[in-house]
Amino acid sequence: MMSLSAKAELFEFCAQATSEIQIECDSISTGKDQPGESSLVRCGPALIELLSRQASQIYVYYQELRSTNFSTIKLPPEIRSLTLKRLDDIISIAYSKFYAFIFKDLPICWRQLYTDAAILKFCFKLLGSTCILGHALNDRSASSKQFDETGNGLTELVKILDLTLILAGAAGEKRGRKWIHRALELLDVAWRETQPPTDQMAFERPSKRKKLEGAPDSVPASDGTQIESLFSKAEPFTPPVKHPIRHVNHVSMEEFQAHMDNPQDSNLGPEPLVIRGAIDNWPALTTNPWNKPSYLLSRTFDGRRLVPIEIGRSYVDEGWGQKIVAFGEFLREYIDPSLKGQGSFGEETTVASENEPIAYLAQHPLFTQLPALRNDILIPDYCYTAPPPHPTDPGIDQPELDEPLLNAWFGPPGTITPLHNDPYHNILTQVVGRKYLRLYSPLDTERMRARGKENGVEMGNTSLMDVGVVEGWDAMPESEEDQPSEEDFAAFEKVPFLDCILEPGDALYIPIGWWHYVRGLSVSFSVSFWWN
Repeated sequence: MMSLSAKAELFEFCAQATSEIQIECDSISTGKDQPGESSLVRCGPALIELLSRQASQIYVYYQELRSTNFSTIKLPPEIRSLTLKRLDDIISIAYSKFYAFIFKDLPICWRQLYTDAAILKFCFKLLGSTCILGHALNDRSASSKQFDETGNGLTELVKILDLTLILAGAAGEKRGRKWIHRALELLDVAWRETQPPTDQMAFERPSKRKKLEGAPDSVPASDGTQIESLFSKAEPFTPPVKHPIRHVNHVSMEEFQAHMDNPQDSNLGPEPLVIRGAIDNWPALTTNPWNKPSYLLSRTFDGRRLVPIEIGRSYVDEGWGQKIVAFGEFLREYIDPSLKGQGSFGEETTVASENEPIAYLAQHPLFTQLPALRNDILIPDYCYTAPPPHPTDPGIDQPELDEPLLNAWFGPPGTITPLHNDPYHNILTQVVGRKYLRLYSPLDTERMRARGKENGVEMGNTSLMDVGVVEGWDAMPESEEDQPSEEDFAAFEKVPFLDCILEPGDALYIPIGWWHYVRGLSVSFSVSFWWN
């Protein structure tokens, strides 16, 4: 018996979801679903009824399409437009509630309402997409043009689900994040089934391309085979390391625990430590190399997946902002301008000019959003040790985590995370490129000139002192309120510090409470692991 194609499996997956949403809404409306059993109850009967009607109608379309062998259903433009408007209205109403609460206090009903409406929108858009209509679902020979770039195309389908992951956290036990990951996985396989074999090989197996040992990146081999390009290693500016952090080669968990348990200064607690070669065995540095643009694109729907980025040198600078962009756009516009207008990666990468705006994918739970990349990294064993509490302020200690918190940090040269401290112990791992870090002891917290509340946001973990300005590496930011005086700068220059440059494969242990300043020297991709 022939197995279902990914297109057919995705079709049935969506049909089931629309049916489930309708049944759940109807159970709430009729009182069969007792209060508390469904988080949608708190959204009110009007919205639940509106969601139910859209689910019911979309499910009818799925049944009609199945009964006509996936070839004859036509949706009148006015009906299609009205259904989409109703779903967008529900999404808009749910999203408006996000601004009425701090996210942690947001009632989950509004996140689930957003998620279910977005799932219905995805399912409805899929019905109108040429990747479903016009041919049998088990036909694996369809042209890639069937994934068109119109409003019904692949890019729009990916956008709907990615916004749900980023904005709403894809809430819901029966569907939610798990459903969206599966839908994207099926969509990805269905898309790849339509790709010409040569193109598919180029993206699925970048590590199998021909390489020449010792040859420069991005040049043709003697037989004409293109050697795959890597991100540029160019460093526009490299600060000197003045007080190196102690570094060791890969150490065991027991040795690391001993480092934390036996500090030189009991009042200070364990000091920072650079561990060389700590992550050399990660797929991200070996078989699935993150330093190749083509590999990252192959794991993001050829760059269609969306990511939230920060625009500006530092989050404390005037004019700093945030936006959501396609991963491919992030690479082309901010990480590597040489990729603009290219369909392949056969040319040498370059560094953005000084006039280009800096963008940073910073402190984002990328691996929750993109499980395919999560498989390329491993949680360091050091995160399963028992670290000490904060050395000077027990009030900063957080409840024990069930598992480490992972965040991605990906950007071009010149990205800066200003001097700050974190409420957890941190293992910062360097996967691509190099970063400069400077650390100050928690015993010198009073000399860090911590910020207070700014525009309603608590900034007490961030210093007013700009290390780059103090050292003369950067110009004084414009329109900076409460600017430190020359006396402040002079006093700060006398505060002792430790510093280092992280190379690919390195891990830096940053103990809780230590103030740290981070500067990207080249194109850089790091992963942080917070634990306690």
